[in-house]
Amino acid sequence: MDRELTAPTLDNAAAQDASTPQLATSAPPPLHGSVLVLIQFDVCEEIRLDELRRIIGARTQQLPLKNTAPSYVQYQRTPVVVTLDPVVLDSGERLEGQIKYFDYGVISLVFELPFTGTWDDLIELSCRWTSDTNFESVATRIARQRLERAAPALVKPYNRLWLQEDYFIFHLREIDGSPSANDLLAAHGEQIAQIVRGETTQLSDGERQEILQSRISYYPNDLAVIGWNAAFIYDTPAGAETAIQLLQYANSQLLEFRHYDELLTRELEDVYAFLDRGGTGLWRRWTTARAASKLHTVLLDVNELTERADNAIKFLSDMFSARLYKLCAQKVGVPDYKDLVNEKLKTAEDLYRFMVEQFNQSRAFVLELMVVVILIIELIYFFKGHPL
Repeated sequence: MDRELTAPTLDNAAAQDASTPQLATSAPPPLHGSVLVLIQFDVCEEIRLDELRRIIGARTQQLPLKNTAPSYVQYQRTPVVVTLDPVVLDSGERLEGQIKYFDYGVISLVFELPFTGTWDDLIELSCRWTSDTNFESVATRIARQRLERAAPALVKPYNRLWLQEDYFIFHLREIDGSPSANDLLAAHGEQIAQIVRGETTQLSDGERQEILQSRISYYPNDLAVIGWNAAFIYDTPAGAETAIQLLQYANSQLLEFRHYDELLTRELEDVYAFLDRGGTGLWRRWTTARAASKLHTVLLDVNELTERADNAIKFLSDMFSARLYKLCAQKVGVPDYKDLVNEKLKTAEDLYRFMVEQFNQSRAFVLELMVVVILIIELIYFFKGHPL
């Protein structure tokens, strides 16, 4: 009797023991890291950083190093960095943030969300965030509030709608099993490609290969895959910081070259309109001096500003950072816009020389005409017997 009662009790205990580990040993999330949103605005021609530091008491930031060699990467004029109050999205996600002021008139806001989850979770987050416009309105509101206080440090602020660039960085510092870069690409290359593209559906083999070609590693266990709108980084927090800073810088350069492209486009349109109104006419040529002078001023300003933005960072013997920056700039489109600006600068220089030549011809003609008129007057007085 006792054995009959005990047996079911033991069976129940065994069943409970068998089920308990199944609840306790659920697999931990394989991914740990953070997701960063970079939103940048071109707000003025220049920011006087020394004046800005006095106004807001901010710190400066130097680029961290990928390795411990004596080589380094440095800003010519280190940007000013200010920590922002946490931002809570409509979804309830709480983001930490900071704002960075570059001397060439760009401000960069960075929002960071800690992430723990699966590959599918990260893919879903990438798709949702890269297509979300809520970040733009939040960042614009914060930027305008901050710039009200920083107004005395702004040189020639832009009153029109600011140009904007945004970028997303998916940084994983821990992956289950701590795979090498090669193993990670072999096992999860498809998911990484989807994260960089912000797609929840599977990509074609050709598209996946095209995305994963834009990768770079320094150690066997780190990886950066750079896309035009987003990047995937697998590295320690300290190691990933270099790539994050260089992506910020590359996007700020893109923003500046977009501004110069639009500025030159407007100036060239004005010059063409002037010429179409009869700028090459005999007397109209005399008025080309003012138009040519204005165009030449714009040329000098753009050349100075582009050189300052282009040389804001110096790479001294740090070849990996130089290669990483080159990859970042290429993927976000900096060389393309830089070529457009250079072509328009060349066109503007040709137009300036043409307009100056037309003005000089008109001036020479007027001087010759004045000489002829004086000679005619002298001849008239001579034949009348009243020499001058």
